[in-house]
Amino acid sequence: MSTTSFQTSEDFAAAMDARDPLAHFQERFYIPTAANGSECIYLCGHSLGLQPKTARSYLEQELRDWAKLGVEGHFHAKNPWMPYHRLLTQQTADLVGAQPNEVVVMNSLTVNLHLMMASFYRPTSQRHKILIERGAFPSDQYAVHSQIRFHGFDPQSSLIELSPRDGEACLREEDIESSIELHGDAIALILLGGVNYATGQAFDMAEITKAGHRQGCVVAFDLAHAAGNIPLRLHDWGPDFAVWCSYKYLNGGPGCVAGCFVHERHAQANAMPRFAGWWGHDEKTRFKMGPDFHPMPGAEGWQLSNPPILALAPLRASMEIFSEATMERLRAKSKLLTAYLEFLLRENASPKFAIVTPSDPERRGAQLSIKLPHHGRALCDRLTAEGTIGDWREPDTFRVAAVPLYNSYLDVHRFAQHFLAALQ
Repeated sequence: MSTTSFQTSEDFAAAMDARDPLAHFQERFYIPTAANGSECIYLCGHSLGLQPKTARSYLEQELRDWAKLGVEGHFHAKNPWMPYHRLLTQQTADLVGAQPNEVVVMNSLTVNLHLMMASFYRPTSQRHKILIERGAFPSDQYAVHSQIRFHGFDPQSSLIELSPRDGEACLREEDIESSIELHGDAIALILLGGVNYATGQAFDMAEITKAGHRQGCVVAFDLAHAAGNIPLRLHDWGPDFAVWCSYKYLNGGPGCVAGCFVHERHAQANAMPRFAGWWGHDEKTRFKMGPDFHPMPGAEGWQLSNPPILALAPLRASMEIFSEATMERLRAKSKLLTAYLEFLLRENASPKFAIVTPSDPERRGAQLSIKLPHHGRALCDRLTAEGTIGDWREPDTFRVAAVPLYNSYLDVHRFAQHFLAALQ
């Protein structure tokens, strides 16, 4: 459907929902309720995804097996716990466009980022800089600052931060590539968000990877706002590693176990420095409890501890839904939903707000970032109290995302109505 065919009426939104082939997936999730008992308008999946209704049964299965079997559940549970994390391997690989041996579900995002940098950020006196975007998520900033200092360097001289041009909110691709070319022989690591958390801008990860590798840099991505949001082809694009969380678009629950990608060209890099743990040890000899570490090939070789089964169970519930819906269909709907939201807001353009997310659907995911220079926090709080939920990021940005798995065109229409009314 062409975005030029959009209409502002609620009947149009209802008609779009009526012919949406993915509309029934909304029934598979719990929608939060407002103080008056009505369902919220929830456009906050970029921050915390909703709970799949099947999550409870997945979790209760493991609780029953724990109660019934105790330690024997590692081998005799309905889903034995020893290889439990591998129940997610193929689905995860499909989701991020990877080979199964290139992905592992483990730890949390920043833990995985530090583990990867322990192996892949190997600064020298000539090549010690890390390239990130200015305004990267704070946890990434803290992590790279601490890694630089850990290796005896100073972030003032070892950190390159990409900034938009004056008067612009987003980075230009040509400016990213020119910075890589300019500083390439001094850059040890390029670490960018696949989708910037603040602006919602999606980066051209394939071209960034090519540009970085031409200069001999390690290239990595934080996919916290990309996994489950935009199509990914990590194996083909070829970054050295990537990390992501699973509680945003992937709906795994608060603080859910995260994911990690290591390209297969590093699968046998046994001599690469790493922080080791016993679950990354060769599983054929793991329980011989030997003193020497022999990593498993592929991403699993970076595991530290046995996986938290009770935390993985709800993620399995969500990933089953993703496999059924498919990223191809979800992305097609997402483009329309986000374009429809943008259309409704721009039809009521006002100097009181501005959309800073790129209009090009190939340069964004589901999120729109709305700049509110005056009283924006109060507006966001008022909407939340009324049951219209996005989230606020200082100093002036209201972020909303129409998630194709559980948001409808009516959700988008009603959000626009409430937002514009509150703006007055």
